[in-house]
Formats: sequence, structure tokens, C-alpha cells
Amino acid sequence: MKAFRLDELEAERAANEGAYLQFLRERNMSAGLYALDAGDTDPQGPHAQDEIYFVVSGRAAITVGDETTEVGRGSVVYVPANTVHRFHHISEDLRVLVVFSPPES
Repeated sequence: MKAFRLDELEAERAANEGAYLQFLRERNMSAGLYALDAGDTDPQGPHAQDEIYFVVSGRAAITVGDETTEVGRGSVVYVPANTVHRFHHISEDLRVLVVFSPPES
């Protein structure tokens, strides 16, 4: 078993001064914590893997392909592989649990 605490993951991510911390990598999936502060620009591009975003905290909009929705704590968004997507209009510091399948390269 592997168990994680979000507060510890957030501290490790912040200490590494990056927006993304991969904390799990297994044969069929990987997981990480993604952080964007209010007003930030999301620089990511499409990924070769399917992914699920679970919003832990914060508020923003996300556009996936040509669809846009507002997200906040508890929102879950599926993004198919190779689909353009981006968080924007980040009004509260955003913390998102990200699951990739297969694992992110």
C-alpha cells in the first residue's frame, strides 16, 4: 500500500518550486498534484495519456477541446488523450489531483 497526505504533497511541491509534483508512478497509471495560483496562466499542452482532474481546492474555468466549464472543490474532469485543454480565469489558488493512464512519460 502507498498512502499520501495532501498537505505533505503540497509542502513537497512548494519546496521543489514547481507547479507539478508527480508522487506516484505505476505500470498503468501515474498521479500528481498540480498547483496554479489565482491569476496564473496554465502553460500545459495536450498529453498523450487520458487524464482525470480532481479539484482539491480553488476556483477556475477549464476548457477541454471546445467545451468550457467552471470548476471548484470537488469537481472531476476527464480529458481524453491528445486533447487541447487549459485552466483559465483562476480566481482562487487551484490545487488539482491529476491521474494519468497510462503513466505520464
